[in-house]
Amino acid sequence: MAQEVIYTLTDDLDGSPAEETVTFALDGTSYEIDLNSKNAAALRKAIDKFVAGARKMTRPTGAGRGRPRGARSPRRGEADPKAVRAWAHEHGIPISSRGRIPAEIIEQYRSAGGA
Repeated sequence: MAQEVIYTLTDDLDGSPAEETVTFALDGTSYEIDLNSKNAAALRKAIDKFVAGARKMTRPTGAGRGRPRGARSPRRGEADPKAVRAWAHEHGIPISSRGRIPAEIIEQYRSAGGA
């Protein structure tokens, strides 16, 4: 049994048939919108002067901003590793300067009033 699947793009602004999907990013969030050629040209014209004055990113949006490769910010509810290590050193608790922090040390940190 043969099947034929047909995808139809519809312009997200006016409901007419769309010719393309346009992707763009703003404030760290990526967007895509299906547009006909007229609306795609209008979008490009509207941001053209901003694109002309902007710097092109070579990495995906948000990657590598001020952090060494492999480092990440703590998630909500997680203890900050730098703060835990500093606290442990101040209290004479042996801890490595790199790698995963043992759960017991994080628990002691939190019990002592750490975040």
